[in-house]
Amino acid sequence: MNLLTRWPQSQLRLTSAQRKEAVERVEKAFASTLESLKVDIGLVELLESIYVPLGAWLVARKEQQQGPLVVGINGAQGAGKSTLFNLLEVILEDGFDLRVVGLSIDDLYKTRADRQALSHKVHDLFKTRGVPGTHDVELGIELLRSLKGEFGSDAKNVKIPVFDKSIDDRCPPALWQEWHGDADIIVLEGWCVGAGPQPEAELAEHINDLERSEDPNCIWRNYVNKQLQGSYKELFAMIDVLIMLKVPSMESVFEWRSQQEEKLAERVRYFYNTQQPTQHLRIMNEREIRRFIQHYERLTRTMLEEMPERADICLELNQNHKTSRIRINKPLPDLDGS
Repeated sequence: MNLLTRWPQSQLRLTSAQRKEAVERVEKAFASTLESLKVDIGLVELLESIYVPLGAWLVARKEQQQGPLVVGINGAQGAGKSTLFNLLEVILEDGFDLRVVGLSIDDLYKTRADRQALSHKVHDLFKTRGVPGTHDVELGIELLRSLKGEFGSDAKNVKIPVFDKSIDDRCPPALWQEWHGDADIIVLEGWCVGAGPQPEAELAEHINDLERSEDPNCIWRNYVNKQLQGSYKELFAMIDVLIMLKVPSMESVFEWRSQQEEKLAERVRYFYNTQQPTQHLRIMNEREIRRFIQHYERLTRTMLEEMPERADICLELNQNHKTSRIRINKPLPDLDGS
């Protein structure tokens, strides 16, 4: 295991000239965005010290296998999974000439009607999206297999579902994204991507008010755990490289998730060009966010404890949302093959 603040040269797989060229190409691709957002030089430095090297590491990892590389990105709510994917997408496409397609496990959520049906059949808490059991995992497996080309040349046009959190439901198929042709890198990002089940004995202890008052008999959490033992295990087994964005604490999860919700509310208000209340669009207030996060707390705490040493790459975040340390658990072999 290596614990670093910059990417190690032994894992870079780029000469100084190659790194310089890749960084320049990526900076050029980001130029208009950096200027419009008035981002300081900090991001440019991070591109050179962390993100472009990470992209080069993924390129080297892809070269070790046949077919597309499936990359999983794990991180609690607000950790920056989508931002990391967007960075890697530009870096890999503009810096290394690869084709990159991504999907979020959020877009695999079951429809609101299906979750309501599950809540009647198993437990009322399944009305709330998020935990294992509320995703259409079979659809996710089929999507990954399609993107990997396992269904042959006739399946090169893949429709990727879109979930609208402002209405808490899946968008109609006419609004789904489309991917055409082959992919070099496939990214699956999500808060529980790569998660495994807990030992059943640990499920009996309540860890928050939600479990204590609304799941006293452990029905909900046992069902969630069984999903991780079954179909989710099959989905996550398709991941070749797992990257974890490790948040500092559960309190950071609440703070960063609250920021996400406010940004969602701002986007919705802008879209509707109104300052009217957005309750009908299912924007959460602070109390609702607290309760919402408690649905995720058990699995998030478990992942924070065990995943940093299991993921291929762990990027540890500080309170300012910046990568403070890099943990490489599964380094590439030395260039001499050792």
